Amino acid sequence: MTFPYERLWATGHGKMAPLLERLTPWQLLNALGDILPLLGKASGAQYLSVAPDVWVHKSVFIPPDVVLVGPCLIEAEAELRPGAYLRGNVFVDTGAVVGHCSEVKNSVLLPYAALPHFNYAGDSILGAHAHLGAGAVLSNLRHDQANVAVYVDGVMYATGRRKLGALVGDYAEVGCNAVLNPGTVLERGATVHPAQSVKGYIPKVGKAERK
Repeated sequence: MTFPYERLWATGHGKMAPLLERLTPWQLLNALGDILPLLGKASGAQYLSVAPDVWVHKSVFIPPDVVLVGPCLIEAEAELRPGAYLRGNVFVDTGAVVGHCSEVKNSVLLPYAALPHFNYAGDSILGAHAHLGAGAVLSNLRHDQANVAVYVDGVMYATGRRKLGALVGDYAEVGCNAVLNPGTVLERGATVHPAQSVKGYIPKVGKAERK
């Protein structure tokens, strides 16, 4: 069953574009540990290898208290703010922001996505210009620790993953201190209001599907 990626992400999103079109989101997350070292080693002279399996574009400033664990690839004009923690299998695309005391693990940030303040994103994909308010969390583990399923238009996609966070569409907005429960899908341009806890499929207009 083909996942309708076009409902979330436009085509042409840099190095991840052909992968998003060919793989399901969870297949891409499964493969990050293999893909990122290949991309990093082929990244060219404009990138610095700053730690084992960590490649950072020369335009990116790395504050002294940022922690980067490989494999990790950070593209041009991305912003890493003090206290950011990227703990493996992380791709940060052009202009994306990992902010103060934000933690990212096994995730993809497409161009200009932003986790600017006290955010957590585990096993997630954030679309271009998607934005998390301060304290918003993309939770990746069900309370009962069962595998995470994804729902779109009432269709269930079995991911086979015990850990899967949110699939956040381009230009989606997540309010401060909101929680996106495992497997949440935000359509392109969708909004989650501050302090909400949501799950299922969140369309651009209307209420979430409850599964």
